Amino acid sequence: MKNPVRKIFEEVSKTYELTNHVFTFGMDILWRKRAIKAAAAGGGSMWLDICSGTGETAVSLKRLAPPHTTVVSADFCFPMLKEAAAKPDAKNIRFAISNATALPFPDESFDLITITFATRNLNTDRSALVRTFSEFHRVLKNGGRFVNLETSQPPSKIVKTLFHVYVGIFVKPVGKMISGSSSAYAYLSNTIPRFYNAEELSNIMSEAGFKDVTFERLLFGAAAIHRAVK
Repeated sequence: MKNPVRKIFEEVSKTYELTNHVFTFGMDILWRKRAIKAAAAGGGSMWLDICSGTGETAVSLKRLAPPHTTVVSADFCFPMLKEAAAKPDAKNIRFAISNATALPFPDESFDLITITFATRNLNTDRSALVRTFSEFHRVLKNGGRFVNLETSQPPSKIVKTLFHVYVGIFVKPVGKMISGSSSAYAYLSNTIPRFYNAEELSNIMSEAGFKDVTFERLLFGAAAIHRAVK
């Protein structure tokens, strides 16, 4: 039986980037650039972008990477990676069909792991997310960095309420209009209000073994960049 989440991303692979840009009024592009700049600054020769999707983060990482750096784009959805591989700047990126919960890489393989706007989809429950982050921790070298960009929960109750109302009203119908998939954006709209706030996600990363966990809130806390070290 096909994984239902994989099926969702297969349905929206060709319109996924456009839909995200519309939902955030293009702010996701700026947030991604901010996260990637922070991630790339630490250097290293092996970088892994997990749940890479259509490759926006992987391609941007490759542009900033030193010449000797290998960038690996990993995702469990072949149509998404096919879109990524078709990008003009993706020819020097390595692609891997991979489930984030069981990565096909040896221990201590990478200097950097990034994941952008996909952690919500790994969050079947808190303990499962700890186990997944522990898998990220396993394939990082000692001293390796983990950078996570994801939606979050604003600390202000008023802002949080407005944010959830916006998601409830806007995401499903607009996502369906652009992609043609009602079920995909019904699912994605439900993951946003249920995800953790920045402090809770920091605690989960720490439980998975990461150290020096810090975060930066974006747009009054509607999203956040988390950074951590093995």
